[in-house]
Order: sequence, then structure tokens, then C-alpha cells
Amino acid sequence: MTAIRIGNGYDIHRLGVDRPLILGGVTIPHPLGLVGHSDADVLTHAIMDALLGALSLGDIGHYFPPTDPQWAGADSLKLLQQVNQLIDSKGWQVGNVDSVVVAEQPKLKPHIEAMRSQLAAVLGIAPDQVGVKATTNEKLGPTGREEGIAAYAVVLLVSKV
Repeated sequence: MTAIRIGNGYDIHRLGVDRPLILGGVTIPHPLGLVGHSDADVLTHAIMDALLGALSLGDIGHYFPPTDPQWAGADSLKLLQQVNQLIDSKGWQVGNVDSVVVAEQPKLKPHIEAMRSQLAAVLGIAPDQVGVKATTNEKLGPTGREEGIAAYAVVLLVSKV
């Protein structure tokens, strides 16, 4: 039997002016962007936390602390690449990713395939191994009030041995 591990991740960032909106490595036209120390890509951050959690390796704050100036404005896809290299060095590979982005606006459907392609390329897997869904929060809570955007992710890791 093949050894497997499952991890889940979550992230939320508030929306603000003068920031690009980047989700899954894709810049999406919108008057507001996500505020954070890096590029604040909540989808990529949730996937990184899921990867790390699957192997009990902590969270992204441990590896890329927001107090460290070297990560200011960092491209989250580059951080994902580093996390994927760590996973690989431990003898594991991504089997698949499933994720959901929670946002009232903008509508994300036109950008989902690009997000899947970007994430798959960094993870070294096929786009059909990366699920990205989008939903609203039906006007409830901070995402529903359009104060921020959240993302959830689950990953399956498969042992390479």
C-alpha cells in the first residue's frame, strides 16, 4: 500500500487600495487588492499551509515570517516552490490539491484555469491534479462584507518510496 498524508490549510487577508489582487499566482483586475507582508495570495498561502501540515512541518509563518524584511512583497509562487522542494526532500510528492476561494467580488470563474495552470506548474503536477473552486459567503462575515478574501485547501501527499 502506498503511504499517503493529507493536510489542510486556510488563509484570509483583508482587501485594501493600492495593492494588486493576486490569487493562485494570477493578477486579477479589481480596484482592491489583498494586504499582507508578501503579495498576500491567500490561495497559494492556504495550499502551502496544507502541504506543510500534511507532514507536520508547521506553517508558512515559520518559514516566511512576516517580521522578516526579505519576504516583503514576496511572490507567493516562489514561496510555494520552496515549500514543494521541502516536501520533495522529505520523500513526498503532491497527489492532488483541492481548494476553494471565498470572495463576493470579483467573479473568479474566468481566472480559475489560469490559477490551476500556474499552481500545477510550480508543483510539478498536471492541471487536472489541482482543483480551484470559487464561492461567495452570501454577504455574511468579513468576506461577505467584502472586507477580505479567504481560501481553504486540502492536499494529498504520496510517498515517493
